[in-house]
Order: sequence, then structure tokens, then C-alpha cells
Amino acid sequence: MWIAGQKAAWGQLTAVQVYLLETLGVDPDDTSGARPAPRSQGDRWAVNLAAARQFHAREGHLRPARKHVELVDGKEIKLGSFLDNTRRRAVKLSAERR
Repeated sequence: MWIAGQKAAWGQLTAVQVYLLETLGVDPDDTSGARPAPRSQGDRWAVNLAAARQFHAREGHLRPARKHVELVDGKEIKLGSFLDNTRRRAVKLSAERR
């Protein structure tokens, strides 16, 4: 993460800082080690909701085990944890999400 921050601020670094990073093998144009942008809370909610709908369509209920993992588009979604946490925090959720 630190190196990604240095790459992002490359134009603001001093010549000495650039030299030191280059001697370590840091290339500001190399994005091979870059992480994908983090998903927003709304995106995560949508994925979890899709997993819940998929589970409900298949099983006919929404009572998976706490450790149940649902596959949605090749991604593992911890559906049991999501539903358990959502139910426990229902009072804090917006009306739309409830």
C-alpha cells in the first residue's frame, strides 16, 4: 500500500526520493501489483442481496447456517454471516434496506 501511495504522488516527490525508490525497483508506470478499487458499501450490499435471493430461490427459505457460503458469479459470499449480522443490526438499517 505504501508503494502504491508513492506511485500516486510520484510527481510531488523530491529527486532523492525518486532515486531511492528507483533503486528499490519501483516503477511508477507499473500497475501489475495494483489492487482493484475497493467496492462501495452499496456494491457489497447488492452482491449480498443477490446471494440471498439466489439462496431463497433454490432453498425456499432464508435460514442458512452462520458459516454458509453462497457462490454468486464465481465469487464466494458469506451469506450466513451477512444475514445474521443484518438481522442483529436491523434497527440501524435504513427503511429501504429493512
